[in-house]
Amino acid sequence: MDFYLLGFSLGSFLFVALAAYQIGKVATHFHLPLITGYLVAGILAGPFIFQFVASINVEALRFLDETALAFIAFAAGSEMALDELRGRYRSIGWNTLTQIIAVYIFTGAAILLLADQIPFMRDLPLQGRIAAALLGGTILAARSPSSAIAIINEMRARGPFIKTVLGVTLVKDVLIVVLFALSTSIASTLLTGNTFDLGFILLVSFELLASIGLGVLVGKLMSLILRNHWEDRLKIPLLLIIGYLVFALSGELRIWSHDNLPVELLFEPLLICMIASFWLTNRTPYRSELRHLLHRIEMPIFVMFFTLIGGSLDIGVVMTVLPITIAIFAVRLLALFIGGFVGGTVAGDPPQFNRLTWMAYITQAGVGLGLAKEVAITFPLLGADFTTLMVAIIVISQLVGPPFFKFAIRLVGESHLPKDIADDEILDVVIVGIENQSRQLAERLLAHGWRVKLLDIDQTHVSGAPGENGRRHESWLPEISADALGQLIEPKTEVAVTLLPDDDDSLKLCQIFYEDFGITRQIARLNTYNLVDQFRELNVHVLDPANAMVHLLDNFVRAPQLAAMVFEDDPDHDVMQVTITDPNVDGLHLRELILPDDVLVMAIVRNGHSIVPHGYTNLHLDDEVTLIGPTESLEEVALKLGY
Repeated sequence: MDFYLLGFSLGSFLFVALAAYQIGKVATHFHLPLITGYLVAGILAGPFIFQFVASINVEALRFLDETALAFIAFAAGSEMALDELRGRYRSIGWNTLTQIIAVYIFTGAAILLLADQIPFMRDLPLQGRIAAALLGGTILAARSPSSAIAIINEMRARGPFIKTVLGVTLVKDVLIVVLFALSTSIASTLLTGNTFDLGFILLVSFELLASIGLGVLVGKLMSLILRNHWEDRLKIPLLLIIGYLVFALSGELRIWSHDNLPVELLFEPLLICMIASFWLTNRTPYRSELRHLLHRIEMPIFVMFFTLIGGSLDIGVVMTVLPITIAIFAVRLLALFIGGFVGGTVAGDPPQFNRLTWMAYITQAGVGLGLAKEVAITFPLLGADFTTLMVAIIVISQLVGPPFFKFAIRLVGESHLPKDIADDEILDVVIVGIENQSRQLAERLLAHGWRVKLLDIDQTHVSGAPGENGRRHESWLPEISADALGQLIEPKTEVAVTLLPDDDDSLKLCQIFYEDFGITRQIARLNTYNLVDQFRELNVHVLDPANAMVHLLDNFVRAPQLAAMVFEDDPDHDVMQVTITDPNVDGLHLRELILPDDVLVMAIVRNGHSIVPHGYTNLHLDDEVTLIGPTESLEEVALKLGY
């Protein structure tokens, strides 16, 4: 290869990839997947629009494609942890089987029947059309584990429906790669005009078994790297080099066998890489290390891969086959519905699950695109036009799939997002666990204008004393449930504090506050640290009394004046958090806000993320602004900003 051409190609592509990364972030503002932005950037920069990267440059960068394909296979195999699928084997097995069969048959038949309408298939012989249909049906049966996991995490979804969806998604991609290896062998035989006989069956069986065996060997080689205490910056390149070598050597073996043997050996590199990471995940103690390393390089690999795919797309072909693309996509949806309904019915899943399960499997991404790219490399007769058709369908799936999946999660009731309840202008706090500390906390909050509800599951702790000006109440909580809490607390409560002696009870309360009452600001005092991870998943501020005292003393040692202000040893200053509700403040820079000279803005929280404020920080509605200053001045600012 011309090294000048390679260097120029890499340099050009680096600038395009940086732009693609930024365009991907812009896409998220329009609720589009990141990869959509990467694909768009590649299309714009490619040889068919602005021509920032010429066709020959894309060809010169094929080694990046193969490295990225290896990464995608590693990532897919690493998600397939068998111990995470327990309890839903029957449902996962039947749904996986029926969906693969339905999509493979329906979409393959649609491609074959529409061949005369697809430009690159019109002149193909019948064997070539069947080969394209087999490969296309395989690719369209793939799913996107990364997209599914991202949506599940975003919706905080859990339950039997989600467990089945996740299991099917992970198992499906492993089986799809095996099916792709089989389809590739059949397609190769069809395109070369060879006959199907016992020798062909034995050859395909040997290729599949050899690919699986080579995958285990590659996994053992990777384990030698993972077991060492090397830095990530050494381990990651070594893993990528191994992945690239799998693809390079597989291609060389195919060429050598074609020239020197009576048969052409086609060991599927995607299957080898996926089996390697699957073996590492389930048969070695290096699962966490592998996932950690793959996560470290996920973003740059995806930027590189999807931008290259966009750069190779012929937008003219995309527009020509757009009606066909939509038709095949519609057939795929029908196949997903039929496969999901039949599989769920046979498995004995609830009827509601069977009606909605198709919505969870629409999205496609890495594996499907990887398979489409490999077809273009392996079968020049089908070439880039075949990849363009597959990518167009996958992009539509990426746009349509996530909203449908979220809708299905809501319908089956397995979303655990906080309830959307509008705030009012009275600050409410519920404190569960009545004792001396909770009563002292209530008095301090009352002095700052809060409305306080004190609750306890032990009726003997509840005082019969009347509330203070209607702003403080003590009540007995007969059971820890949303219904019982709904009878006692304000629906628009802003803060919950849990001070119970049992951490399991506290966790259950925090989940109800978050999911049923939309209380996202919670504090829990723990007695042990056994459940701390579950509390932190709910973004609960965890308080350990012993550590809290250490942190308090540390603040008094290192920043005594600030600590005195915060903990009110300084009677002249106070700390207040104000939520911006005044529309006249929305969009102003902090420096444009006329504040008293003795008030300082310490922090701003927007959508759960902290912002260090400066003069040019924009203020927006619902921002939570933390202020420090004299009490009278703070009250003046609160009236100006909101509440």
